[in-house]
Amino acid sequence: MKPIPLAVTARAAALRLPVSGALYHLPRPLGWSLIVPDGSDRRGIADAAILMLDRLEPDTLYRLRVAGMDEIEFRTRACAGMHVAAGLVPARDPGDLDAARGNASRLVAAIANLPRGGTLVLPPGDWLAMPVALRSDMVLHLSHGAVLRAPSDRRDWPILPARDGQGRMLGSWEGLPAACFAAPLHAIGAERLVIEGPGTLDGGGAQGDWWTWPKDTRDGARRPRGLHLVDCHDVILLGFSIRNAPSWTIHPQGCSDLVAAGLQVDAPPDSPNTDGFNPEMCRNVLIAGIRFSVGDDCIAVKAGKRGPLGEDDHLRETRGIRIRHCLMQRGHGGLVIGSEMSGGVHDVAIEDCEMRGTDRGLRIKTRRGRGGAVSGIAMRRVRMDGVGTAISVNAHYHCDADGHAHRVQDRAPAPVDATTPRIDGILVEDVTIRDLAHAAGCFLGLAETPIRNIRVRNLRIESLDPTARPVLPDMADHIRPMLHETLLAEQADLDCDDPGLISTAPITLQEVTHVPD
Repeated sequence: MKPIPLAVTARAAALRLPVSGALYHLPRPLGWSLIVPDGSDRRGIADAAILMLDRLEPDTLYRLRVAGMDEIEFRTRACAGMHVAAGLVPARDPGDLDAARGNASRLVAAIANLPRGGTLVLPPGDWLAMPVALRSDMVLHLSHGAVLRAPSDRRDWPILPARDGQGRMLGSWEGLPAACFAAPLHAIGAERLVIEGPGTLDGGGAQGDWWTWPKDTRDGARRPRGLHLVDCHDVILLGFSIRNAPSWTIHPQGCSDLVAAGLQVDAPPDSPNTDGFNPEMCRNVLIAGIRFSVGDDCIAVKAGKRGPLGEDDHLRETRGIRIRHCLMQRGHGGLVIGSEMSGGVHDVAIEDCEMRGTDRGLRIKTRRGRGGAVSGIAMRRVRMDGVGTAISVNAHYHCDADGHAHRVQDRAPAPVDATTPRIDGILVEDVTIRDLAHAAGCFLGLAETPIRNIRVRNLRIESLDPTARPVLPDMADHIRPMLHETLLAEQADLDCDDPGLISTAPITLQEVTHVPD
């Protein structure tokens, strides 16, 4: 057994410590030492399964020793040159637009002048800046004590159009092309991009009025993300903190081959739609060792949304998402898939994670009109503490303006066409639930396309929340409040190795009053 490198850059590395029973935290702390060729070493204590190392030297061979594991060697990447951002002006207050504009101009110029493969270092300090675009073949290193903060005033804030000149979706909102304010840090079409270091990105959502209009458009645009990556390839995000995003915190859109490890993602519990990490229409994404505490879903995997008139030219599938050793605290859901899933979401696995106090654990949500398919979803070795509904799969999710319409909520079979969603293949294995409030599992499928191939193995309910009260387990019409339920299924093919966990109680109310279209 030896540490497994997940990502190594010129000055940082993320390694997985493969300890039996490790979730986000290790069962017990382990000492480590990092040795360079001259024999000098650094020592520390690891308490998390993902070990983050920084302050490394480029193109240097290191040996890592972790207590109880075999020694490994790894070499950091070469660096084409390091430049410290110069001339930045400290912020006097969040509304200091002169400082924000000047700092952004200096950062943009420094990025343009970086050699290919070079590193731009943000020095310690509290730096206010208007949104900045990153490019290919660069590293942004956030020093310890460095905070890059967005201003509270959106005057002169750049806007991403819904599409570029070739029709490619740039700006988006809930899975559809839409003009949106550019994220404080963003990149379009970048390759071999690294953002690393122990510093902090602050999206400024706690200042200004961003959180007062969560579903609206102002000045012709939707709210910005905290970090927005559009059609980027070979991206590494390591070690930094990101907080107070105006809307979704990290939004990779149409990206491939992305590694995010050792981050801290924070937003106040009452901040609207501040999801933590939302890979949308992406391929081959690893999310490892991230601590989430946000105002909405911790991780929401998406694949775009079919338009109201059936528009689908912007859609692409999401495939190959791996989530390991993460800690989800608060939040509406731990791992959520949908409801924007029209391009299809396939091959998603969450393993060795902890969820604490989230409304739901694993959640899949869709509805008639979405189309697309969700398949190959696995949750293994996950512990949930104080989660309301541990597993929720809902094909009658009442989103959008017509979400309560009869055609969306009707339990009778509807005609099957391109707008009919499908869910096939859910594995839940070695999951422990403590202080269960509402239901261990609630699976509500469509009569015309029932949920297929649900397998539950070694699910343990260790305790019930004695303070819980009956509430609805998910957002669908005609369902009943639940308290301390086990596994319930309607229009769903459920196979559990413990038949005693399968409830015969209905999900849907016995008397249904339809809401007219």
